[in-house]
Amino acid sequence: MTMASVKAGIMNSASRISALSNNIMNNTINQNLPIASNIISDDVGWKAKLCLPPKDNRKKTEDVTETKGNEFEDFCIKRELLMGIFEKGWEKPSPIQEASIPIALLGRDILARAKNGTGKTGAYIIPTLQKVDLKLDYIQALIMVPTRELALQTSQICIELAKYIGTRVMVTTGGTSLKDDIMRIYEKVHIVIATPGRILDLMEKNVAQMDKCNMLILDEADKLLSQDFKEMLDKIISYLPKDRQVLVYSATFPLTVEQFMRKYLKGPYEINLMDELTLKGITQYYAFVQERQKVHCLNTLFSKLQINQSIIFCNSTQRVELLAKKITELGYSCYYIHAKMSQQHRNRVFHDFRAGLCRNLVCSDLFTRGIDIQAVNVVINFDFPKMAETYLHRIGRSGRFGHFGIAINLITYSDRFSLHRIEQELGTEIKPIPKVIDRSLYVAELQHDENDERNASK
Repeated sequence: MTMASVKAGIMNSASRISALSNNIMNNTINQNLPIASNIISDDVGWKAKLCLPPKDNRKKTEDVTETKGNEFEDFCIKRELLMGIFEKGWEKPSPIQEASIPIALLGRDILARAKNGTGKTGAYIIPTLQKVDLKLDYIQALIMVPTRELALQTSQICIELAKYIGTRVMVTTGGTSLKDDIMRIYEKVHIVIATPGRILDLMEKNVAQMDKCNMLILDEADKLLSQDFKEMLDKIISYLPKDRQVLVYSATFPLTVEQFMRKYLKGPYEINLMDELTLKGITQYYAFVQERQKVHCLNTLFSKLQINQSIIFCNSTQRVELLAKKITELGYSCYYIHAKMSQQHRNRVFHDFRAGLCRNLVCSDLFTRGIDIQAVNVVINFDFPKMAETYLHRIGRSGRFGHFGIAINLITYSDRFSLHRIEQELGTEIKPIPKVIDRSLYVAELQHDENDERNASK
């Protein structure tokens, strides 16, 4: 099977580009959505009339359950926003949401550190939507993220939460039509979700008017404050008003974050929920292999594991494509994604994988930042990373929002020092892979919330 046939297999999904992607990229969202007054007028029974998704009965870890017991209603959030929250399937705030939302609503700057997959996106989107004034036809909040895929995902969450409000949300990233973005931004939007390069371009062209934008949110702040983006970020902030509110969220906080805090944040409220770095629900294994044995080992894993969806990481774009070809030749469904692909192709792969149209995704580190696909229960490091930070973000694609998953690392002789160093730096344990992996560690059907089981027994 040729590389062309692998690409053709992926490109065959062109006719299925989801309406979701088209809505996000080509429209200003929620502009004319009617408020569900027939639902919210009933003060007593409004919750009973919501269209709630099926209850998730899987057991959750303390990463998301160890709260003070607050409810979303305790934050004095408007009814229409609560409706969007509950219809999204969010039943109670996670620890980062509980700690962050009331402080953000007070208007204070925030510097928040929490694990991957514990609800950081909701922690800043909920107060942002609450604070936006729909009567004002200008940009009131700018949410910055480092990758295009994360921008799309974040905007979709924002749109879903705002479904009964009427907030106008726009996403703008590189790799898409600048002309289309200019047309959409002139239609007046309240919230812009963007990657740094594109929004700076719109600001410098005097298209994106940010002089009244009083909220700036940085998600995956450690990446945004790296050398790749720092200069652009300084220019972007220069266009914002001096009395802006700044919310900063990340899992890892290098020295650059502290420097940014001293320069731009005013008496920030600091939140640190990182008592340990790795998610409690992820079990980590390693298998010592020779380089030429890796594909055979991967084939064995595919045959023995009960994979719902898996993400497989390589250290270069060339190896991503080669491995995707090998996996397809072995007879398994497989997509691949990396930064050198066209943006249209990346969007299609991302949305189709998220929709469950393919079981396995091979990718580069493009996909390590904030991507939340609940169905992923297995992460495989086909190539072991050199940096602890990269490893932390990779394995965080599994075990999202307190659920369980496994991470398997294929370790060559040259990786052995990196393995021990990353274990020490993260304060975590990566175990030798057993002959049989307990399926309850990563298979959803075998994970049930103990409280729900007790209630059912009563």
